[in-house]
Amino acid sequence: MIPTRWIWQAPGWPALHFDARALQPAFPAARLAQGRLLGLASSLQLVDLAELQLTEWTQEAVATAQIEGEVLQVNSVRASAARRLGLPGASASARDARTEATLDVLQAAVGGWQRALTQDDLFGWHAALFPTGRSGMQPIVTGGWRTHAEPMQIVTPRFGKPDVVHYQAPASADVPAHMAAWLQWFNASRGQIDGLARAALAHLWFEAVHPFEDGNGRIGRAIVELALAQDMQSPQRLMSVSTQLLHARADYYTQLQAATGRADLDVTPWVQWFAARVQGACEAATAHIQTALAKTRFWGAIQTEHPTLSASQRKALGRLFDAGPEGFAGGLSTEKYVNLTGVSRATAYRELTQLTERGLLVRTGEGRATRYGLAPAGATDS
Repeated sequence: MIPTRWIWQAPGWPALHFDARALQPAFPAARLAQGRLLGLASSLQLVDLAELQLTEWTQEAVATAQIEGEVLQVNSVRASAARRLGLPGASASARDARTEATLDVLQAAVGGWQRALTQDDLFGWHAALFPTGRSGMQPIVTGGWRTHAEPMQIVTPRFGKPDVVHYQAPASADVPAHMAAWLQWFNASRGQIDGLARAALAHLWFEAVHPFEDGNGRIGRAIVELALAQDMQSPQRLMSVSTQLLHARADYYTQLQAATGRADLDVTPWVQWFAARVQGACEAATAHIQTALAKTRFWGAIQTEHPTLSASQRKALGRLFDAGPEGFAGGLSTEKYVNLTGVSRATAYRELTQLTERGLLVRTGEGRATRYGLAPAGATDS
């Protein structure tokens, strides 16, 4: 006996709907952030664009796995993503099976943006995630819809008390019909409704059905990637929505739970919340590009105006730049310069003095309290 009316039991399911007027200003803000990102990305050199895609691919794979409690090694993910993007110098290191599986799914999802999504596609993604036919130690059905007779529930176990049931999905016997309807809608809705709303609805509907024994979250977020690629009409991944979902993981689950518990099929709050996550992803990617461009300009100016700087001076400047506006905790002192660069204290003092005289660093304090920071942009002397 199901104690709550879930969204898939509502009269009219699966006709999810939202109030377009209530989505102001969420949608315009997300679209503005998306437009800024695309505009900035269009100005990048090919090598910089490839680096951006590498970063976003890496972040997306790591985040979508981490949401489910699975930790992927960033270096392994980055090396695999670099190979897939055909970047020169990509590592030929040993490949991690979990990393490859996650990137296989993301690549297949985004790579198929121009054609209709099929049941076989979804089965292939699922099989890729679980190549051994097991989730941990537990055998599961892979490459096919779930078939178990027991209810598919999302619960919080409680010792000595009944579990708290947060959600119960449709019975396994009903999954094929639910997914046939979902696939028909997903392919037919392209270009018919706003692309951000379509991505939000596709993810929510898929998670409501929960068609697989395991991996529903990761495949659901791959569907988001596919829907957004179709919205942007490009397979280039310039942002990571899963990173934003990871940052707001508790709220992500709360929003999904609230939406799947609605009996009126009005999912406006979910669509609004999702649009804000897309906006955040676009803004984060834009900030990444701006930082990369600023770093390129910074080193270009250094090379042009101060070509005789020593390796230790360049290392210190690079670390200060990477530390951002806040700089080193406690500021860069002579002692920290010695520890960072490995030069003697006398050399450190001389090089810091040179950098200050050239206008690359600003000095504050006296004696033991002396600290150094990067000079404001444009304040250097040649």
